[in-house]
Amino acid sequence: MVMAFAIKLSFHKQLFLQLIAFSWTIVVCFIGFQYLREKEYKSEFLSAQLQLYNRHLLIAIEDGESYEEYIASHEKPFDDLRITLITLSGAVIYDNTIPADSLGNHSNRPEIVDALDNGSGYHIGRQSKSDGREYFYSATRGNRVIVRTAIPYSSTLKDLLEADWSFLMVMISITLSMSVIAYFTTRKLGKDIERVNHYEAEQEKNRLKRQLTNNINHELKTPVASIQVCLETLLSGITLSEEKRQELIERCYTNNERLRRLLADVSLITRIEDGNALICKEEVVINDILCDIADELEMMPENECMTLHTSFNEQVTLNGNLSLIGSIFRNLTENAIAYSEGKNIYISLITNNEQECKIRFEDDGCGVEEKQLSRLFERFYRVDKGRSRKKGGTGLGLSIVKHAVQFHGGTITASNRPNGGLRFDFVLKK
Repeated sequence: MVMAFAIKLSFHKQLFLQLIAFSWTIVVCFIGFQYLREKEYKSEFLSAQLQLYNRHLLIAIEDGESYEEYIASHEKPFDDLRITLITLSGAVIYDNTIPADSLGNHSNRPEIVDALDNGSGYHIGRQSKSDGREYFYSATRGNRVIVRTAIPYSSTLKDLLEADWSFLMVMISITLSMSVIAYFTTRKLGKDIERVNHYEAEQEKNRLKRQLTNNINHELKTPVASIQVCLETLLSGITLSEEKRQELIERCYTNNERLRRLLADVSLITRIEDGNALICKEEVVINDILCDIADELEMMPENECMTLHTSFNEQVTLNGNLSLIGSIFRNLTENAIAYSEGKNIYISLITNNEQECKIRFEDDGCGVEEKQLSRLFERFYRVDKGRSRKKGGTGLGLSIVKHAVQFHGGTITASNRPNGGLRFDFVLKK
């Protein structure tokens, strides 16, 4: 119950974090887009002012007016405006700040390249090679020359081009408020979901308990009834032959053994489901378990014995419960002996690494119908009910296998072998 609550709580936190991440991602993208767009808009506006001056100067030059007289007599849009005249080949023929003969070819300057290609261009914050200052450049191409004007990239200009953060701060404030509202909303929603899931889990748990109880009652009826009939016959005073009396006693013993196994299996499943914290773990060597199973098979009667073939090319150890891991291999082995009608069991190590190991258990028997494979791990499910009871099975063996595998963080699947027989592939986490 505590574990379930923790899972639901983490789900609530995960939902909240996903919502916050999604909303903040949108806001950050919007703020970034708005910031760049506003900065670009201001840059283009500033460039347009310089372009206007550049075009007036180009018109004066093309009309034959002296560019030096025009520059000296006309008002400039900005103080400290640097004006440069450049030929279409990139040679500097005039600069009002630095002697033209000291300036190199400008054909590779970004704003000049744009002006040659598109008629105009601007560039922000590039350091001048001639005087080491940073400028905002704007260039305009004429028929014979390119006029380039530049404003020193001062703190005033930086402030001018900076985006308006007041709007952005409003957006951030709104997003923070929405985050707080989202937290309380998702917390309430999370608690509602927890209550619903807890109720459904309790209902499902109760349903499974009722189903298990009904199944156990059903399974208990046959051996109890058989024992009662045998005992009533023995106590009735009816004259019985020694052979008949022995038969009734043996039948009582067989049914009592079946009851004992059923109760032991039910206890084991209950312990796995309800007492995970009480099941101790230790270092388990699977190779040793397989050796024990091989020894047990050798002591079985010849008509029930199957040959065990193992393919483990290395030692496999994991942190787990020795009893539960042993029950995996023993129940699979008992299932193969009882129902496969085969002669061989094959246990192979498929993969083994630091995180997990994958093992394959196979027999060479008759297998089962495809439609029954998905139900093999159900409690008390039997492919052939009559034969299963005769073999003394409780119907819980493969269910115990599944629970033991899941207890060790793994999964198990069942399939038919291509050449006949049943195959179980399961994974155990280290």
